Amino acid sequence: MQLVVARIGRAHGIKGEVTVEVRTDEPELRLAPGAVLATDPAGTGPLTIASGRVHSGRLLLRFEGVGDRTAAEALRNTLLIADVDPEELPEGEDEYYDHQLIDLDVVTEDGTEVGRITEISHLPTQDLFIVERPDGTEVMIPFVEEIVTGIDLEEQRAVIAPPPGLIDDRAEIASSRDAAEDDAEDDAEDGSEDRAGDDAEAAPGDES
Repeated sequence: MQLVVARIGRAHGIKGEVTVEVRTDEPELRLAPGAVLATDPAGTGPLTIASGRVHSGRLLLRFEGVGDRTAAEALRNTLLIADVDPEELPEGEDEYYDHQLIDLDVVTEDGTEVGRITEISHLPTQDLFIVERPDGTEVMIPFVEEIVTGIDLEEQRAVIAPPPGLIDDRAEIASSRDAAEDDAEDDAEDGSEDRAGDDAEAAPGDES
């Protein structure tokens, strides 16, 4: 099985290094020196990693045969693809490969359907599930244990305990709007009652 493990960004310096957007939880394994990676577009590769280092929180790679900035810049936006055994599992007990999570159904703890995972976004601070809702819209769910409370690969589902506003933002907005309209109606009714009371008090004076 082939998996996208990184996307090449801009060139860094003048010696052929490039920044990469990591798309794997195991960069030390998939993006280690000596790794041979297929590419998309295919004509750019295969690429062999010559060296790697972290600079200002970003991974920098240099590939064999790429020795200057011009050659490095030509690789920009290329996807790096690794061959992975589909039966292979991560070493960590609660770790998963992207291909294991893609297409899982997402439900809340009470069984409410949320949608289907279509993509895993690997950010510097955390990973995100990109979930497509039944209506076609998308919601991003942080892959943290406080929110994702269970992954059941046999049942092909992820169970979440979303905090308020994460998946029901539209409902909360509608609720807030309705509450505001109710308050406005109450204020209007109170104003009408006050005016009616004033008129009633003023009536005897008019008769005199």
